[in-house]
Amino acid sequence: MRGIIKGVSPDITEQIKWNAPTFNHDGDYIATFNLHSVKNVHLVFHHPRVASIESEILEGDYPDGRRMVYFADTDDVKAKKAALEGVVKTLVTGAAPT
Repeated sequence: MRGIIKGVSPDITEQIKWNAPTFNHDGDYIATFNLHSVKNVHLVFHHPRVASIESEILEGDYPDGRRMVYFADTDDVKAKKAALEGVVKTLVTGAAPT
């Protein structure tokens, strides 16, 4: 998943913030792994633009604009790869997901 996210743009960087891998683009935080879940891999998108993105993988409607993506296993990551890339691309470029 880290490779999928960073593969969208060479300008996406990764760091540890909030005690978890966090992705940044041009000074804006895009997403952070929530490492507390034991049932799935939980990715928190917190870029302000994520609230306006339509995607079947994004869940939640939080007042601060956060949206969540959950992955059950490797097969689920593969199945959601294109949608994940689309969300990240939208956050990085502002273009609508394809």
